[in-house]
Amino acid sequence: MAKYQILVEVQPRYLPEQSAPEQGLYAFAYTVTLSNTGEVAAQLISRSWNINDAQGQTEKVRGLGVIGQQPLLQPGETFEYTSGTRLRTPTGTMHGSYFFVAEDGERFDADIPMFVLDALSSGGLSGTGGTSRTLH
Repeated sequence: MAKYQILVEVQPRYLPEQSAPEQGLYAFAYTVTLSNTGEVAAQLISRSWNINDAQGQTEKVRGLGVIGQQPLLQPGETFEYTSGTRLRTPTGTMHGSYFFVAEDGERFDADIPMFVLDALSSGGLSGTGGTSRTLH
């Protein structure tokens, strides 16, 4: 087991009720689960996201904490939150990293694996069915 290790899992979903495809607006939610699989307690300090649409436009989002919190995760603990984003295209990707400080003062990043935002395969405008894809 690594001394400093956070497992990041993301489950995205299309939000047809908050989207307006005829206006080029597609809303997505994503639920993130952070699991401290390391040996030392660590606190999430900040986040950095790259949000990419199908036309190659990239938005960089940086900020302190997540949903107004900076959770301290003991070894074996998890923290889950849901947030969202909007794209001008029906598909895109997101990836990034979280910055953590361990209880012993060590600083480290936890990578957020790239995942796909897809309004088309998640049932289009009906929002039913579909699966999530994580790109490795």
